[in-house]
Amino acid sequence: MESFADLTLPELARRFRDQSLSPAALAEHCAERHARYAETFGAYRAWNDELAAEAGLAADAFRRGLDLGPLQGIPVSVKDLYGVPGFRTYAGSPRALPEGWERPGPVIEAVRRQLAAVTGKTHTVEFAYGGLGTNPHWGAPRNPWATDEPRVPGGSSSGAGVSLVEGSALLAFGTDTAGSVRIPASMTGTVGLKTTAGRWPLDGIVPLSTTTDTPGILTRSVVDSAWAFRAIERGLGRTAAVPEIDVDGLRIGVPEDLFWDDCSPGVAEAVRQALSELEQAGARLAAAEMAGLDEAFGYFRKGGLTTPEFYRFLREELPEWLESLDANVRQRTEAASQAPAWEYLQLRHRLTELGRQAEALFERLDVLAVPTVAITPPTLAELEPEGAYPRINMLALRNTSIASMFGLCALSLPAGLDRAGMPVGLMLMAAPRAEEKLMAIGMAVERCLGAAYQRLGRAPMLRD
Repeated sequence: MESFADLTLPELARRFRDQSLSPAALAEHCAERHARYAETFGAYRAWNDELAAEAGLAADAFRRGLDLGPLQGIPVSVKDLYGVPGFRTYAGSPRALPEGWERPGPVIEAVRRQLAAVTGKTHTVEFAYGGLGTNPHWGAPRNPWATDEPRVPGGSSSGAGVSLVEGSALLAFGTDTAGSVRIPASMTGTVGLKTTAGRWPLDGIVPLSTTTDTPGILTRSVVDSAWAFRAIERGLGRTAAVPEIDVDGLRIGVPEDLFWDDCSPGVAEAVRQALSELEQAGARLAAAEMAGLDEAFGYFRKGGLTTPEFYRFLREELPEWLESLDANVRQRTEAASQAPAWEYLQLRHRLTELGRQAEALFERLDVLAVPTVAITPPTLAELEPEGAYPRINMLALRNTSIASMFGLCALSLPAGLDRAGMPVGLMLMAAPRAEEKLMAIGMAVERCLGAAYQRLGRAPMLRD
């Protein structure tokens, strides 16, 4: 069967429309990849046994001259927080949520109206509350880059990046509250887009933090990400124009505080090398001081806005789920019941203030660039000692949490490999609601550095 590994989403879409490729053939390819790697990597909580039929509908529509949108026929995996008809929603918990959580919100409806082929529901950390990708109820999908012992894939959208790397999906939907799209993208060598809070509606998605939750996407390249972003915007009734931008003259700010601390061997080096290549291509690098980094991360370590908002949701919507929570999730929520309301309101006010200061940086800079994640994806064994999980989880979330708390949009793309041979992400942060510009810059950076498979090669466990 033909290999689709190096074809971009716009190339696939063109081939669907000129009849040189059928969505049914692509769906068959994805199903074969899933059958081959399901046991090894465990990306999915539930696979769609009707995938061939959904792809057949898209193919038939093309044959009849019906073009319902760019995503028609594209195989899409969906994080198990989104409501999708025909799939129970578990949100990483040990039992299905009430049936009302199967109802799709506007984002999934935008996908379904375009006749995308949903491959299945991918695993998530329980209620998306964690950055490593582990789950005591369902296990952790295996990172395809780990050749020795199993390593985490990043979370909380833990199955999303894995579904792309194994080839069972070509676009993956995740959510990002403090890094849950960007961390798995970084750890699996894929691309992750965190939209600005409020850019895409949250209806039909199980919440973690009503303030900082954002729907997001993972793709195999920035070209795919920009194309999918425009397609989703179209499905939501908007037009997103991504301008042409060149690396030459690009103003890249590099904050030197916090983001570079305690990096695993090879992480900072890979990102510095990528930035050096961009500078050689004409980008202008400049130091950028972000006010309140340590202060903001200190708030995050104590639960930030997420803990009280998540606790309120469980108490009001799913009180019976409190007792079965993963211990790693429970210990982060228990303190919320004792926190006074004024602290929560004061924190919201302070983070808004810090966000405005961060936004002002983009009056003289186009983007900010830092490592997406400071650490090598840990092995499961490294998380077992008492106290190891909270420490490593917090370090994994540190860099990505800043963009979320400051209200920025952000993109992670592959920078290189660390000394353990695991992917390293370069995170670009842009002003709120500047996704179009961010996508354009991301594509310019990708043209300079090379797409993921060009810069990193294939994941070792798939080199056959």
